[in-house]
Amino acid sequence: MKKLIGPFSQVITLAGLPLKGSIEDEQLEIIENAGVSIDENGNIIEVKAFTSFNHSDFDEVEHIDQAAVLLPGFVDCHTHICWGGNRARDYAMRVAGKPYLEIAKAGGGIQDSMRKTRGASEEELIDVTVERANRHFSRGVTTIEVKSGYALDIDNELKMLRAIKKANGQTSPELVSTCLAAHMKPKDFEGSSIEYLDRALNELLPQIKEENLSNRVDIFTEETAFNVEESTYYLEKAKAMGFEITVHADQFSTGGSEMAVKLGALSAEHLESSTDKEVDLLANSDTVATVLPGASLGLGMQYPPTRKLLDAGACVAIASDWNPGSAPMGDMLTQGALLGAMEKLSTAEVFAGMTFRSAKALNLTDRGQLVQGKLADMQAYPCDDYREILYNQGMLPPYKVWKQGR
Repeated sequence: MKKLIGPFSQVITLAGLPLKGSIEDEQLEIIENAGVSIDENGNIIEVKAFTSFNHSDFDEVEHIDQAAVLLPGFVDCHTHICWGGNRARDYAMRVAGKPYLEIAKAGGGIQDSMRKTRGASEEELIDVTVERANRHFSRGVTTIEVKSGYALDIDNELKMLRAIKKANGQTSPELVSTCLAAHMKPKDFEGSSIEYLDRALNELLPQIKEENLSNRVDIFTEETAFNVEESTYYLEKAKAMGFEITVHADQFSTGGSEMAVKLGALSAEHLESSTDKEVDLLANSDTVATVLPGASLGLGMQYPPTRKLLDAGACVAIASDWNPGSAPMGDMLTQGALLGAMEKLSTAEVFAGMTFRSAKALNLTDRGQLVQGKLADMQAYPCDDYREILYNQGMLPPYKVWKQGR
């Protein structure tokens, strides 16, 4: 069924923008008083002046009766929205100045989420994942990466990934699963880190393949999790098994992003501690530099060097890191606006980072721009000037969101 939607005060197509490097707002394609035609598969046919369409050519015409600016739907390429319980106590202790080790000794941290996630049923995890995903959709996010990694044993990691797969059939946005069994070695595993990773490689990843639960593998490369040598060992073997790879890199210390580049990872994610060396490595690679402002806000630490990354020529994606511990807010629009203000990003750079550049981090080329052949994943804001969207710093949410034109 062919569909026409419009007219929009402005359509910001993001067409023709580079995949890497800095972008000026003057490079934005802005089509005024425009409509979008969509085919029966939910793909965009054309974006042009609304009055230039022959309305009788369409099975359905959806009229927009107010001022509205249309953007591509956001792509959140790094979240952890499948988890049990919450860590409000951790947050209260952290903002009161308690150090991480003290919080962990009091029963907090990732181990706390692990206990609660292991204790949740698959149905409970499906329900909370659907609820969070639909909240994200209401805020303009049409594609959401969802990591496992809060179970940290074979049976419960599979439970998480099965819950994510089933939740994907019950949500408006599309969910893309990632296996993060290598989040950290759980305290109840008595062997070495390599032995833990071998168990994941030999027992978990083959089962994930068999059930088609994910084609992506992630690891937390950090002094408190897995070092570069251990991470390299794991990722090389996972890649040889046919998995796409990505890395939690440079959050508190460096080494992860350099490894990600050497291994040809799709993305290096976090980057709060990246130095000029890592910036140059990422800029001269095909690995997406994924920054997570929500983690900086939640932990009260510096933002990733986003301006430097863009000026050096990197492909920078912006994601929420929505999780129960370090990034509980989960609002991409607010985070993008605040990151832009702190790192002096153009509106075009923020929008690109949350759409087609973020899609690249998921190896998806069919979304993130409002152009012929791309998915009609779209969001409309109640204003007539695109600059109002970030100006309101998250307080002007979209009033209508479409996934593949619906």
